[in-house]
Amino acid sequence: MSIRDMIEGRKEWKAHMARVKSLPQDYQFVYKELQKYLFKVGPVELGEGTELLSGIVDLFEEGAASGKGVLEVTGNDVAAFCDELIKDSQTYEDLYQEAVDQKVAKAMNQATDKLK
Repeated sequence: MSIRDMIEGRKEWKAHMARVKSLPQDYQFVYKELQKYLFKVGPVELGEGTELLSGIVDLFEEGAASGKGVLEVTGNDVAAFCDELIKDSQTYEDLYQEAVDQKVAKAMNQATDKLK
C-alpha cells in the first residue's frame, strides 16, 4: 500500500466518521456498537474499505430522516442485524475454523502414516 493510498484511506475514513457524528445520539451509539461487533466477528473484506459501514450509515441517515428510532431500523437484536448483513461473507471465524480443521487433518494423517 502506497502512502497515497494510506492518505486517501484516512480521508475516506474521516469523511465516513463525520457522517456518523451527524446522526442522532441513539444512532451514533448503535453504530459504534455495530462497528465494534463487525470488527471482532465481521467479514475479512471489512478492512479493505468502508463500503459495508457506509451502507449502514446510509440506512441510518434514511431512518433518522424519516423519524424512526434506531431500533426500528435494526430491530432489537442488533447482533442478529449484523449477522444478516454479513451472512454471505467470509469472516475471521471462518478462517480460524478452516485453519483448525486443516491442522487437525494434517496431524491425523501423520499419525495414521506412522501406524502403517
